[in-house]
Amino acid sequence: MNHTVLNGRPASAAPVIREPRHVPVAHLIRGGIVEGVHYGSVVVLGTDGTVELGLGDIEAAFLPRSALKPVQAVAMVRAGLPLDRELLSLAAASHSGEERHLAGVRRILVAAGATEDDLRNVPDLPYDPVVRDAWVREGRPPSRLAQNCSGKHAAMLYTCGLNGWPPADYLDPAHPLQRAVAETVEDLTGQPIAGVTVDGCGAPLFSVSLRGLARAAARIAAAPAGSPEARVADAMRAHAEMASGAGRDIAALMRAVPGLLAKDGFEGVQVAALPDGRAVAVKIADGANRARVPVAAAALARAGVDPAVLTGFAGEPLLGGGEPVGRVRPVGALDPLVRARA
Repeated sequence: MNHTVLNGRPASAAPVIREPRHVPVAHLIRGGIVEGVHYGSVVVLGTDGTVELGLGDIEAAFLPRSALKPVQAVAMVRAGLPLDRELLSLAAASHSGEERHLAGVRRILVAAGATEDDLRNVPDLPYDPVVRDAWVREGRPPSRLAQNCSGKHAAMLYTCGLNGWPPADYLDPAHPLQRAVAETVEDLTGQPIAGVTVDGCGAPLFSVSLRGLARAAARIAAAPAGSPEARVADAMRAHAEMASGAGRDIAALMRAVPGLLAKDGFEGVQVAALPDGRAVAVKIADGANRARVPVAAAALARAGVDPAVLTGFAGEPLLGGGEPVGRVRPVGALDPLVRARA
């Protein structure tokens, strides 16, 4: 792949693969005392793409995990994928395995002329714990359909069929589909891919920088109407529960902040962007969701989102004897309350 020019302009160098230089981004406060520290990195981009806040290592290569799914969906739409609305949202989803998600994946497979047996993601139980417990009580085994990435995989099969690409090896990084995804990753992030490995579902996982991930989300969220990027953004914003699930924090965040596009990923990754191009990206070093949510909310406040609409994302309280005695709190550089008192 030619890295000299990306999207008609000179390409930056690929992110450096190194031990990330994370810094404290959240404190676990119990009784007014710092009991623990979550390390990570955070980037906040302004409307023009400039870095308004960078904590930790925002330029090193990292693995965006499922936070890259909106970019993968854009690649498929560019390649002719005709899905819209809830099914396109599902194509970019880490879904919970609810019946509506399974029914949606079946609809994509029917459109693709494929079956569950054609999927190459790993069999799994539903992601949502309540749904998963019910699944186990009913004696249902792990399945490719229930695995949280099945919407993406079904859409990949559909895209292959539309282009005459062989479906059997669609997860091979050298496959035409995955080459198209890689090109879109480099286009939207504005940087060459640093490395390729395998995601949990079996799909190729492309390594970029945290800043590159935020840049890609900004371009999708701010894209002109009717473009592949806008189609993906509109689908996810209008059908947030199909991109995640009932009760999931990502769906709640997109409902709370008008126009927000947001996606999470395993190991403490989150990206979010607004229609004017403002964007944030978060990586929690130890992968803790308890830090991801309040840190991402604080980053959005730093990006200019009204803190009043983000109060529900301040993190779950830390209990002592069954009573709240503290919580995970973003560091002072992020926490608007701390900065206001400074």
